[in-house]
Amino acid sequence: MTLTQLRYIIAVDNHRHFATAAEKCYVTQPTLSMQIRKLEEEVGITIFDRSRNPVVPTQKGRELIEKARAIIDKVDDIQTNLNAEEGEVSGTLRVGVIPTIAPYLIPRFLKDFTDSHPKVNLVLEESITEDLLDKLNKDQLDLLIIATPSTANHHFEHLLYYEPFVGYISPEHPLAEKSYLQVDDLRNQHVWLLQEGHCFRDQTVKLCQLNNQNEDQQPIQFESGNLETLKRLVEQNFGLTLLPYLAINENEQAESPNACIRYFKDPIPQRKVRLVYSRKHLKQQLIKTLKNHIVSKLPSRISTQEKHMLIE
Repeated sequence: MTLTQLRYIIAVDNHRHFATAAEKCYVTQPTLSMQIRKLEEEVGITIFDRSRNPVVPTQKGRELIEKARAIIDKVDDIQTNLNAEEGEVSGTLRVGVIPTIAPYLIPRFLKDFTDSHPKVNLVLEESITEDLLDKLNKDQLDLLIIATPSTANHHFEHLLYYEPFVGYISPEHPLAEKSYLQVDDLRNQHVWLLQEGHCFRDQTVKLCQLNNQNEDQQPIQFESGNLETLKRLVEQNFGLTLLPYLAINENEQAESPNACIRYFKDPIPQRKVRLVYSRKHLKQQLIKTLKNHIVSKLPSRISTQEKHMLIE
């Protein structure tokens, strides 16, 4: 039994496809298949049911894969700790990021981080919270950057930052006449929303309904899977939407003829962006290094202190 064989069965379990697993492991499919066959012969069990499409592990195979993950995690952690003792941050960190954070946060830190830590292999994946949590539970990801709390008892969480909500408003909308917004201004307003599955959509609905007398009224006219689509609608003189602060480009901070940016007065609604992981001691040096680097690149309006109205 070798570490390479254990990594191969983990890859097949992750991707449920031998060819894809081989590609991710940078080997040919015959090489990967041969090594898994050798492992099956050595341990005396069939690890994968190859008659199924996609392939699935057998009961005994699942037990072996679970143990393989623990072994590989420990090996990777030992190497990371040895490198840290030598003053070197290195290793692979697989990070999942939700769509309302990824395009606005990652460009702020990625180049400087990779330049500062060339021996860190940072693997980034963008998806909705539910899918990312599922991959974290399967050990397909090491760390998540999300904006809602995890309910799993075996997950651990660190605060990354608090991010204000911002109004993005058509110049012809009545709220464009206000210098600042208050939460009460959202009462019974129709707001462009993201599609279901996006946590920022749920938070926007909660915020808009805080003072609505009719709780059944949905502040919705159109749903999109992309905040940039909602921004373009507003810029075509269609209503308003709410954005997380980082979704406002710094070049857009000044007034524009196409859309009005309106900040909130106290209490300012905000969301809590957090780091979530499932292994208490695994890759802590990498996680700490990434966190510190991200925080150092945040603009001044982003806080690491809870000061206002938290919308979960």
